Amino acid sequence: MVERIVDTFSAVLPRPITEGVFILGPDFGQEVRDALTDICERHNASARFAVQSPALGTAHAVSCAGDHLEGEGIVVFADTLFFMEPDLDLDNSDVVAWVKHVDDPSRFGVAVRDGDRIVELVEKPKELISTEALIGIYYVKDLARLRKEIAYLMDNNVTGHGNEYQLTDAFDRLLKDDAVFTTASVTEWLDCGTIDALTDTTRFLIRHSQPSIPEGAVVNAIVHEPVYIGPGARIEGGEIGPETSVEAGAQITNSTVKHGIVFAQASVTDSRLTDSLVGHHAQVNGFSGQCNIGDHSEIKG
Repeated sequence: MVERIVDTFSAVLPRPITEGVFILGPDFGQEVRDALTDICERHNASARFAVQSPALGTAHAVSCAGDHLEGEGIVVFADTLFFMEPDLDLDNSDVVAWVKHVDDPSRFGVAVRDGDRIVELVEKPKELISTEALIGIYYVKDLARLRKEIAYLMDNNVTGHGNEYQLTDAFDRLLKDDAVFTTASVTEWLDCGTIDALTDTTRFLIRHSQPSIPEGAVVNAIVHEPVYIGPGARIEGGEIGPETSVEAGAQITNSTVKHGIVFAQASVTDSRLTDSLVGHHAQVNGFSGQCNIGDHSEIKG
């Protein structure tokens, strides 16, 4: 997901990306850092890392970037995928917020308008005050100014939804300090914040990706397109697909896997899975039906 985000911005921004700053949870290991570094290096950018512990909200997460919050930059949440048109105009705004109209904005921050002018940003509103959802992508001309507003929230214990420090509240302070806010739209917005959303997004990407030769090995197995088979994956016996992603190094043996995701280094043996997510390094053996299991987990039928 992060790689797609970086690829998208590299294609549409008027200026090149020079640095990626990744805010990680305390459980992310060196393998994740190495992968993120490789993504940046492919775009001639440096990679920097910070750890958020404990997790006190989205504004607190951004504050963990510390001194890297200087100059212009993009702030983006990594639980969403999107497509947008190139040739963005970033020169006439202090903040550009990407938005998408949704039927139920209660899971998101929203932009409240008075005519064409944005007058307020509200995180996860309890009442229907706007259907213009903030999708977690912002261009900021002066990141140090944003850092100052986040510091105000934290120094004065100004918390929002969930008693956490909310990035929406920091941006709302910028808005009330006469920062010039504009919005931009995306051609597609693919939410990945829930299991159902992640599954739907994966299916969309597989359906709309160009057909590709499997990067892994398929031995005596039936493949129902569209599927994605990552490098080092091995599928032996059984059936895979449709709308199934088998990620790098995963092993599927004598099994049927449909409409699901088998994450990197996971294994599925003698099983029949549908609409399932199998986490990184997880193992499923002799199970039939639907299952969603996390990384390094094991399930036996």
